[in-house]
Amino acid sequence: MNRIYMDHAATTPVRPEVLEAMLPYFNTEFGNPSSVYSWGRSARKALDSARDLVAELLGASASEIVFTAGGSEGANMAVKGVAWADQGRGKHIITSAIEHHAVLDTVLWLEKQGFEVTVLPVDEFGSVSPAQVREALRPDTILVSIMHANNEVGTIQPISEIGAIVREHGAKFHTDAVQTAGVLELDVQALNVDLLSISAHKFYGPKGVGALYVRKGVRLHPLVHGGAQEKRRRAGTENTAGIVGMAKALELAQAERVDENARLTKMRDRLIQGLQKIPHTRVNGSLEQRLPNNVNVCFEFIEGESMLLNLDLRGIAASSGSACTSGSLDPSHVLLAMGLSHEIAHGSLRLTLGRDNTEADVDVVLQEVPGIVERLRAMSPLYQG
Repeated sequence: MNRIYMDHAATTPVRPEVLEAMLPYFNTEFGNPSSVYSWGRSARKALDSARDLVAELLGASASEIVFTAGGSEGANMAVKGVAWADQGRGKHIITSAIEHHAVLDTVLWLEKQGFEVTVLPVDEFGSVSPAQVREALRPDTILVSIMHANNEVGTIQPISEIGAIVREHGAKFHTDAVQTAGVLELDVQALNVDLLSISAHKFYGPKGVGALYVRKGVRLHPLVHGGAQEKRRRAGTENTAGIVGMAKALELAQAERVDENARLTKMRDRLIQGLQKIPHTRVNGSLEQRLPNNVNVCFEFIEGESMLLNLDLRGIAASSGSACTSGSLDPSHVLLAMGLSHEIAHGSLRLTLGRDNTEADVDVVLQEVPGIVERLRAMSPLYQG
């Protein structure tokens, strides 16, 4: 049985070129970048080169890049770091109802520490309104955090417009770009952001490494103390192999982005059109402002978990939402925020395409899904088909 992986929003395999670039830093070039002897200097040189490359690809300067352990740490570092550093100026934070839990749970934790949080609603397509951001801003607003594109439904947010509004106000603006790095053009100047977080394993790099862009002049209280690494913004010996791999992966993804996006968009649209033929099916997210690889639908009268298990038996890997909440029985907070009922939201299916997917994979999925939906509905007491 052929296996088909369609959960690239959850994670991606490491590209061979990336692994090859990383290998020396596990054995022959294993030195600590903070050491002064030759092994350390060699590792430092690799670290500096990777930082230069990541900065160049993001339109930043090298001094504005902080290496992290991934998207969740980057989001926590941005949100908590600014909140703690700027709390003397105000304690109001704005975010949206569809953020990844790395942001949502962080701002709710800060709320328990005495900060005030405004959670903005979204429209039926999962879009945040720049006008609502403007209306929510207060004299004591110190931070706004809105994701670049949603990890579940793929809706791309008007980040540049929101960023201009926030900058005019004087607050700091963070965007979670975990789903867009290597997919959309990331120019921190054009996006009008002060902080931007990415994670390597979403663009064919290794797990456990990421980066946070911090605009020059932005004060950031560190999460981790103990050493002078990363200009005292993040203590701990740097993951040289992982950082080298991330830089290489981002470079490759950016170079291939335009052609790959066109290929993925074609398959995405075929999937959406084919799945829409199944009765009582809803497509979630914006059809115009959408990630090129994202398909998210809800099938009424079935449970998404049962759908995933049936697909897995046929060798197809998919999800019903964020991998970080896959252990939860609750329906997607994103779909609920978009106005879907609990019953419909429970029947969600997310398919996210990647480099190794082919038109033949799309054919198989469109062949298998209708029959699975039909069988699951036949077992549902709610279905009157």
